[in-house]
Amino acid sequence: MKFDKIDIKLLGLLQSDCKKTTKEYANTLGLSATAVYERIKRLERNDTIKSYVALINKNKVEKSFTAFCHVKLVQHTQENIRHFENAILKLEEVVECHHLSGDFDYLLKIHVRDMEDYREFMVSKLTAMPHIGSTQSSFTIKEVKHSTAIPL
Repeated sequence: MKFDKIDIKLLGLLQSDCKKTTKEYANTLGLSATAVYERIKRLERNDTIKSYVALINKNKVEKSFTAFCHVKLVQHTQENIRHFENAILKLEEVVECHHLSGDFDYLLKIHVRDMEDYREFMVSKLTAMPHIGSTQSSFTIKEVKHSTAIPL
């Protein structure tokens, strides 16, 4: 789909704060509220805008320990991939899972309370899965940049 300059600016505004009114976006863009409303509906219909969410402060909900875990499967077969990916979808601690090229097959981003919770997650959930060959974990010391916005 082709986006004009107004679509791109509107998407940027929505990514920074989607709780504003259509009228507020219209004032910023120099359009009518109806025109902005129609643009937003079009972007939702064509799946450019997938959903609207609240971003939670992980410190307030005691999930401030962030780990990145590389996972290598024993064998990179279709069946192992399918089983692993289906199992990962059920783990609430895993907030992102990326299938990778290179030395490891997957990279997981995991949020838990602390190191003890991470150890419990690894022992009782992740490494208990069949077809896991090896894992390598790294832990966040300081989050320097975090954004959910897609550059436009």
